[in-house]
Amino acid sequence: MSRVHPTRAVVFDLDGTLLNSLPLVLRAFTHAVAPFGGRPTMAMFATLGGPPERIFGDMVADPNQVPAALRRLHEYNLENQHQIEPFAGAVELLDVLAKRGIQMGVWTGRDRLSTEFLLDLHGLSTRFDSIVCGDDLDSHKPDSAGLVELLRQLDVPAAHALYVGDADVDVLGGVGANVDTILISQAREAQPAVASGAWRAVASPGEAYEWVMRCTAKVV
Repeated sequence: MSRVHPTRAVVFDLDGTLLNSLPLVLRAFTHAVAPFGGRPTMAMFATLGGPPERIFGDMVADPNQVPAALRRLHEYNLENQHQIEPFAGAVELLDVLAKRGIQMGVWTGRDRLSTEFLLDLHGLSTRFDSIVCGDDLDSHKPDSAGLVELLRQLDVPAAHALYVGDADVDVLGGVGANVDTILISQAREAQPAVASGAWRAVASPGEAYEWVMRCTAKVV
């Protein structure tokens, strides 16, 4: 399976795609919602596409407990977010894409404040031509509006873009925007409808990076 049109832009999810953050995010979510009856699992990240203030209501026994859970999350992140690191090869991939003249973007379910903190922490903020976060629009993943808006900002047609993400909602969002999507499955079995919608499904971020390199190799 090859791409018909040359790749002019690559859009990345953040957590689990560029940043090795999901284990810490799970610990943070558990710290935040466990006192209120929540029991987060790693599997849930496949279907979560928005920031905590939009999803915590489904994780606690009483929606009135969400503000307290968010405070606990904020406190935990202040103490621990600095532990998050990019995956091996992520920064090098961004360097290569920049040299090849490929536009780059981030479409993440994270809120903008924590997204900018993490990108600044690793000197990545200036690497991207456009960033759309989970709280920038009224909707979030799997709604494709964020990806559509990002491509509008880049002025790149969907057929010339490639999206890389690690969750079911990433594939669904990519399909909705008519953008070929590489799914990083992390060895989990995606739902059939999701697996069939992915342009490629790979087991690890490193494999996804290799495909991105191949898809952009002929661009001058």
